Amino acid sequence: MPYKVELKPSEQSFDVDAGESIVDAAHRQNIQLPYSCRDGSCGTCKGKVIGGEVKHDHYSVQALSEAELKAGMALFCQARACSDLVLEVDLNNPDIQRLPSRVDKIDHLAHDVMRLFLKLPAGKKLNYIAGQYIDIIMSDGRHRTYSIAGAPRDDGMIELHIRNVEGGRFSDFVFHHLEQKTILRIEGPMGAFYLRQDSTRPMLLVAGGTGLAPIKAIVEAAQQAGNTREIILYWGVRSRRDLYFQETVEQWAEREQFTYIPVLSEPDEGWQGRTGYVHEAVLADIDSLAQYDVYAAGPPIMVSSARTSFLEAGLPKTQIFHDAFEWALD
Repeated sequence: MPYKVELKPSEQSFDVDAGESIVDAAHRQNIQLPYSCRDGSCGTCKGKVIGGEVKHDHYSVQALSEAELKAGMALFCQARACSDLVLEVDLNNPDIQRLPSRVDKIDHLAHDVMRLFLKLPAGKKLNYIAGQYIDIIMSDGRHRTYSIAGAPRDDGMIELHIRNVEGGRFSDFVFHHLEQKTILRIEGPMGAFYLRQDSTRPMLLVAGGTGLAPIKAIVEAAQQAGNTREIILYWGVRSRRDLYFQETVEQWAEREQFTYIPVLSEPDEGWQGRTGYVHEAVLADIDSLAQYDVYAAGPPIMVSSARTSFLEAGLPKTQIFHDAFEWALD
């Protein structure tokens, strides 16, 4: 039997099935609770349980501390209802829009990465900050989250990098069926991962796989703003062929104050560059992380490992910004 969930202060309500996450249930019923990683790593979906009881699947203590848990906070992407619930969460974000978009261009960047350019209707513009993400709304109402892979453009075009995930319904559609001029419904912008323009500290960027997408947006935004801060980019992938945007990144590295270090965890024969886990390469190279603003984006295990080890190495919590994501398979 499903449980009833009431939201405060919006007074909206929905049902959640036993074993179903609160975020999944809400989005299935067109109630847009905020979320990002879907893995309990980032804290975007955090809210307060003011009535009822929930239990959590796995989650990071960096996203939900023991003190927060005792105070009634929960991560709604991992929380499962044990009773009817009353939750406190603010849904009133006037900047979030739901818009149709047309697929304007499709590029095959690598064996498992596709780039899409989405065009909005005439007169419409998505007012986002570089590093934020949007949701693609599928025909059954389910949402798939993708970071916008570029700073805001004059033509309003939205760039996405889509990785082909085995069993992933939307990525399979993109790789095998999507055509130009297809209409996709989007919702956004969302997320708190964006360039902090008011800082003067050098920037340390750590990307894993298609986590390069929001990092690319941040680099472009910094360049557009005339930012002269030093930038160091570490990009971790499995093998050389996964460096799907290598030519462009190498062009960034030709500029002053920009250093690029690719790191392969499963290096090809003959690879002369760095190997291993990307966050370990950072720790091996940089003695004083506290002098940097750190931006990390990629799979939850990478982001969580980077955050934990960087904080242990002396990086202040206020100087790390991260965007972790998990691929949904249905």
